[in-house]
Amino acid sequence: MDDYKGVIIEESLEKKDILKKVKIISTEIEKVTEQMKTPWLKNWTLHTVLIPEEDAYHVTDELSASLEDQHSSWYADYQNKKWHYIIFKGKIFKVNKSNPEEYRAAMEYGVSLGIPKHQVNFLNE
Repeated sequence: MDDYKGVIIEESLEKKDILKKVKIISTEIEKVTEQMKTPWLKNWTLHTVLIPEEDAYHVTDELSASLEDQHSSWYADYQNKKWHYIIFKGKIFKVNKSNPEEYRAAMEYGVSLGIPKHQVNFLNE
């Protein structure tokens, strides 16, 4: 099995119950800067998570439904050696990492929602 690892920003969640369904391996609080485009927040709480491969599909659907979209558009993502899930509210991209061209649609979608381009540059993660 190849578990997925990624980051979920707690403040991005309308429903925080999803955090109980993933293994949080570390938490970091990051001060919000102007370029983050979330001026209503002082900090982001970034949870690095592990998700077993067999749970990834179900967690992905629930995470998509849990993201809040009142203030801004958010996404979460996690990946293993082969796949990269990029999850927006109501839209999920599953990218085969061996084909970097597949990232284009996810990046364009994120920018279309108003997410700063530098935040959806998944190829530089």
